[in-house]
Amino acid sequence: MDPPPQFPLDSQENPNPNPNPLLDPDPDSISIWDQNPNPNPNPTLDHYLPFSVPKKRRRGRSQRIPASFRVPLNFNASSFSSNNDLPSVVSARNPSSLVQSSKGPDVSDEIIVINKEAKTEALIALTAGFPADSLTEEEIEGGVIPVIGGIEQVNYTLIRNHIIARWRENVSNWVTKEMFIGYIPQHYHTLLDSAYNYLVSHGYINFGVAPLIKERIPAEPSKPGVIVIGAGLAGLAAARQLMRFGFKVTVLEGRKRAGGRVYTKKMEGGNRLCAAADLGGSVLTGTLGNPLGIVARQLGEMLYKVRDRCPLYSLDGKPVDPDMDMKVESAFNRLLDKASRLRQLMGEVSVDVSLGAALETFRQLYTHAVNDEEINLFNWHLANLEYANAGLLSNLSLAFWDQDDPYDMGGDHCFLPGGNGKLVQALSENVPILYEKTVHTIRYGSDGVQVIAGSQVFEGDMAVCTVPLGVLKKGSIKFIPELPQRKLDGIKRLGFGLLNKVAMLFPHVFWEMDLDTFGHLSDDPSSRGEFFLFYNYATVAGGPLLIALVAGEAAHKFESMPPTDAVTQVIQILKGIYEPKGINVPEPIQTVCTRWASDPFCFGSYSNVAVGASGDDYDILAESVGDGRLFFAGEATTRRYPATMHGAFLSGLREAANMAHYANIRSLRMKVDRTPSNAYSSASLLADLFREPDIEFGSFSVILDPKNADPKSPAILRVTFGEPKKKSHDIAKHDQHSNKLLFQQLQSHFNQQQQLHVYTLLSRQQVLDLREVRGGDEMRLNHLCEKLGVKLVGRKGLGPSADSVVASIKAERGNRKPVSTSVSIKPGMSKLKAGIMKRKLIRKAKVVKKSNGPILHADMNGGSAAKVPEETRITDQVLPDVLVSEDEPQTTVRPLLSDQEVMFVNPENNLPTCKDKVVYIYLFKPY
Repeated sequence: MDPPPQFPLDSQENPNPNPNPLLDPDPDSISIWDQNPNPNPNPTLDHYLPFSVPKKRRRGRSQRIPASFRVPLNFNASSFSSNNDLPSVVSARNPSSLVQSSKGPDVSDEIIVINKEAKTEALIALTAGFPADSLTEEEIEGGVIPVIGGIEQVNYTLIRNHIIARWRENVSNWVTKEMFIGYIPQHYHTLLDSAYNYLVSHGYINFGVAPLIKERIPAEPSKPGVIVIGAGLAGLAAARQLMRFGFKVTVLEGRKRAGGRVYTKKMEGGNRLCAAADLGGSVLTGTLGNPLGIVARQLGEMLYKVRDRCPLYSLDGKPVDPDMDMKVESAFNRLLDKASRLRQLMGEVSVDVSLGAALETFRQLYTHAVNDEEINLFNWHLANLEYANAGLLSNLSLAFWDQDDPYDMGGDHCFLPGGNGKLVQALSENVPILYEKTVHTIRYGSDGVQVIAGSQVFEGDMAVCTVPLGVLKKGSIKFIPELPQRKLDGIKRLGFGLLNKVAMLFPHVFWEMDLDTFGHLSDDPSSRGEFFLFYNYATVAGGPLLIALVAGEAAHKFESMPPTDAVTQVIQILKGIYEPKGINVPEPIQTVCTRWASDPFCFGSYSNVAVGASGDDYDILAESVGDGRLFFAGEATTRRYPATMHGAFLSGLREAANMAHYANIRSLRMKVDRTPSNAYSSASLLADLFREPDIEFGSFSVILDPKNADPKSPAILRVTFGEPKKKSHDIAKHDQHSNKLLFQQLQSHFNQQQQLHVYTLLSRQQVLDLREVRGGDEMRLNHLCEKLGVKLVGRKGLGPSADSVVASIKAERGNRKPVSTSVSIKPGMSKLKAGIMKRKLIRKAKVVKKSNGPILHADMNGGSAAKVPEETRITDQVLPDVLVSEDEPQTTVRPLLSDQEVMFVNPENNLPTCKDKVVYIYLFKPY
């Protein structure tokens, strides 16, 4: 069946236009189920092509009105095969790579041509989490190229994308650097070294369980001992990678088995019946770039695509009318779109509002003339949403519940035949795991770590804690010293929900084998998640297996329900569906009921963004403590892929790279002055300080040393990139079927809602002068280029020159009274409109200005105010050359801009120029 058209909230064709963008006209006369001819419920998604991608909210049932992308990786890129066309491929979003050099022909200005499939390779890199034609924030901080922007960066990304694509061709092979030397020009070998070393060290290539990869694990460790706490996917990924790096690894696991919340149980019955039941993580969501899909390929396993068809059945067992089903689902999607618009209008207030409250408000406005079955259908979709998030809608954040949607990997949702235990078994092979070692204390300090399990003490140079968020919330592990308050607050804010299952092995299959899922409605809203969805595992489990899901409030009640009662209810539901069809429903041979909330090794299922939390809290949980001694991994430490198996796996690879980095620093006896306290990383401290900037205007924010009012005193300027994308009608002018547009849309999908912060050191007076520049961010950035000649760098690029400034600001702020809650910014607020907040700041500035104290200069555009002594005079002071990194001597703050220097500006603006100089324009975003 073709999906019905989608309908936006308002349309020019609507005979009753509504001035309120959130509400349909006359809610008393319109039902939520009514479908008005309107082609798009979310105008911000107009420019995406309809490749089918089930969003997180569609984990249980694929979205039948797709919001999209499915791209075959071998699509024809012949239109970009010539060298002349290549720049437009490489820089679909960054026009700087189209700028021609003014110095004439030079091999250093050539765009390297590795092969004719640059676009295809860029798409493959996207599925691995990289922007197709620019750098990630991690690459910038890692210093993969000495100068950001220009032809050198273009060539680096081409080489990087080519290496990733080359490995993906045969993931059982070990890709060596020598494979590329023959056809990459010698003067680009430094870029090859940089790209290859980065990809290998961070686990983007050459990972997994293939024999040629396992051979690379040294027989004897050559580096210090490290401890991995937990043998789930995060712990196993970290352990294997650390072993390959040469560390002596010890894994402590409290259970009698590896895998954690990934658990495949072998169920058996008479007549040699058996089946593999995934009682924990089961669905591989988005397989285009899923690293666990790569591990499955290395094992020679073929993934099974979960088919989209999911019929629903009423309380009496009758099939729900497909037209009604489609109508209610469409209405449900429209309410989610309305909730999305509402949070934009609410601004920071939406952080303290639940998604459930918003949906209920809208539902009450549109409940005119609906029958009981439609209400039950609507409640089924609410249950499906609670399943996707493992949390009650009343607990989910309206502002950020779906913050990870832009990072969806794309591709089908799949099962691994025989269960995900195959992945666990392969990853745990030859890994030194000590089972039944329940960790209760972790000591960490500058000399190393001690991990205490029972009466045993395990010592190591470093440790990585991969226990679930539920364990951290329970306080089951004591940290000495106590974790920093910032991390404790993040643990408290994030949600950790629950999903339970009933697995049933039957003597034979009595259900339809042409579908993989079917659902059942409830007439009790509080029980809407009780056995609401069934998975047919007979196609992949090796036997006649059905699994019923229990989500939402019902999942918590299920914890105390006797297993016999649960199985009886499930059987009654199945009999109500199939006996009217003349099909006998036999008694199951074996059943298993999960109790994940009662499990002392997890206390729940997976994380979500609760009311008051944001995606920032995932980053906070991922921060290391103890000056690079104690690290954290797991699905609740990745803001891009939380609540997924592949998110846990990738977090383990991430932390292995971080641990190796700190070990290398210590081995080279390079002292890293992180902060005055071991509890914070420099990145964390800088982020904390910028939550309350002293001056804010446009995309610029500044922190100042409050003890030094000298106009020449240093200040730290931060520029935030991540502006809204172009309107859909701007893109509609292009050919909707062109490869170029396809490329742009896919990249836009990955970059949506992401932000990047870049920094520089200025004097206090330069900041004040910059604030007075009129013409918006473009002119201010042009001022930085023409007048000051500064270079914006990643947070690590500030180097030791900024350490004393940061330390002084931190110390001074620690001594002052807390700022008023009316102007404090909660984590993640940078993603919301701050109009309300800015108005508050302006009002406060006007009041303070009447006092006899220091004058508050408020930005005319609504920025925050900064204290400036009355005697401050306007001077034109420019900082001299400042070396900001011993490792990168090229990175300096200079008063002049050379012909090929780089400047960061919003790519939506026109190309600015600095007199007669060429300015490269780049927007770099984290992947």
